[in-house]
Amino acid sequence: MKHRLLRVNELLKRELSSLLVREMNFENVLVTVNQVDVTPDLKSAHVYISVLGSARHDDVIAELEENRAMLQAELSRHVTLKYTPHLIFHLDDSIERGSRVLEIMKEIEPSDQTK
Repeated sequence: MKHRLLRVNELLKRELSSLLVREMNFENVLVTVNQVDVTPDLKSAHVYISVLGSARHDDVIAELEENRAMLQAELSRHVTLKYTPHLIFHLDDSIERGSRVLEIMKEIEPSDQTK
């Protein structure tokens, strides 16, 4: 991947993270931007979101989809690009999978100490 795309990905990730904190309110849930992948023409951005908490993941993605226009407008005010990318939100469950693996490892660990 070109260095410019990497820089744009990181910039959009940072700005979207701060926008979510400032502009949106999620009840009893932590929403994190894990990764942003911009297409080479900079017209679309795939945003991978992690959700930790008691809310349904689909509800959080739906709320982000509802507020896509506002997020894109705010993003265009903070980031100067020829085109403001169209945001496409995806659920990233890698953090949940990682915590599940750690739980399994903790369950296995005491049985190994009995040897």
